[in-house]
Amino acid sequence: QYKFRDLTIEELKNVSKTYPNFTFSMNTYTFKDGSQKDLLNFSGTVPVKYGNSYNIPICLWLLDSHPFAPPICFLKPTANMGISVGKHVDARGRIYLPYLQNWSHPKSTLIGLIKEMIAKFEEELPLYSLSSSDAARQSELLSYIAKITEGETDLKSRSKTGGKNEGCFNKITVVGAGDLGIACVLAVAAKDVADKVVLLDLSEGAAKGGTMDLEIFAVPNVEISKDFSASADSKVVVLTVNSLGNAQTYLDVIQSNVDLFRGIIPAVSHYSQNAVLLVASHPVEVMTFVSWKLSSFPKSRVIGVGANLDSERFQYILTNLLKAEVLAKDAWVIGEQGEDKVPSWTSCNVVANQTEAMAARNSREKVANRAMEVLKGKGQRSWSVGLSVADLTDSILKDKRKVHSVSTLAKGCCNINSEVFLSLPCILGTSGVIEMVRLEEDPLVQEKLQSSAGSIHDLQQQLKL
Repeated sequence: QYKFRDLTIEELKNVSKTYPNFTFSMNTYTFKDGSQKDLLNFSGTVPVKYGNSYNIPICLWLLDSHPFAPPICFLKPTANMGISVGKHVDARGRIYLPYLQNWSHPKSTLIGLIKEMIAKFEEELPLYSLSSSDAARQSELLSYIAKITEGETDLKSRSKTGGKNEGCFNKITVVGAGDLGIACVLAVAAKDVADKVVLLDLSEGAAKGGTMDLEIFAVPNVEISKDFSASADSKVVVLTVNSLGNAQTYLDVIQSNVDLFRGIIPAVSHYSQNAVLLVASHPVEVMTFVSWKLSSFPKSRVIGVGANLDSERFQYILTNLLKAEVLAKDAWVIGEQGEDKVPSWTSCNVVANQTEAMAARNSREKVANRAMEVLKGKGQRSWSVGLSVADLTDSILKDKRKVHSVSTLAKGCCNINSEVFLSLPCILGTSGVIEMVRLEEDPLVQEKLQSSAGSIHDLQQQLKL
């Protein structure tokens, strides 16, 4: 079955000599797409010094193209161990290392991989000891993680974590305690959208800055926590986090965000399995796609803030500044956030003949261009995005069936064949996107959307999910 059997056996012999505690077996591994394959795997503990000496349990799966493909690596914590989510480990215990990303035979070996694993774990210990009550909760989470690994997750089942949060009817969680996260909390509180708001502060150390001020002035119905379990049974989970690493290129910046999301999305998805994920992190189109892939939620329940703020401003400018009331209700900003966004309409007025239709189109384009010029001067500050998030959350929690321009899976729209998220007018309710509103056909708009889809898809293909 293994294409390079002799090379693989030689590698395993070397591992056995260096780490005699490892045990080897052949088991069925289920990939994310549901496909299965019988693979060699070995598990055991590696010694790590972090003040004291620890034995960290791991499990490595070897693909049938080994050693020309890197293994799939997991932590294997016992029920009294908790996973410390970090840059090298996600909430499922999956291990990500530069050694794996840069794997190249014969330079890369299993012994070399384990040595780097030990070195990284000594910088940031991946496991911690749980109290007895935490251990029971962790045991449930480990069971869930095992089902993910085996492809058996029932995402429709209700979260059993319950506890003190069961009484909350409309609860939302904001992930990230930066300026944007705090702006979202304050906007939601000001609009009285939710019964309870949880702010997940994932930064290291004690609460400081904005989170400390929230605690000092005791904003009603707001809880600040560093524990993912505090988000349990949320109706909406808002993602505002962005990596602040030392990335050199735009692709590196996005990859840092992807690495960050790998440790967040599985955890919040576990504790709020029926939630709508609302992504406000950058770039919103790509990070909404990443959230969809990592959560395994249906596409309707993973949306990005997209062009909602731009659309609301666009309609306001048309109505209040340019006095074009007839156009405003059907006018939207769609596509990609940033300079490539475009104005569009969801309906048009019926005119008597082709000449009048052309005149109406020209008039509409002129007023739209004027509105877009005004729109260019409006930046997107944290508080304005926070108000937009509160607006979207209100429509979802109260099942308003209101139309918003949000990032949604655009495949099948405007002849787009790739899995990319773009802002399009959608009806929102408690289950997220209920229906996509049909756009007026415009070849120029379709061309711009297809161009955005192509560039976003090319970028996504370069990311390591």
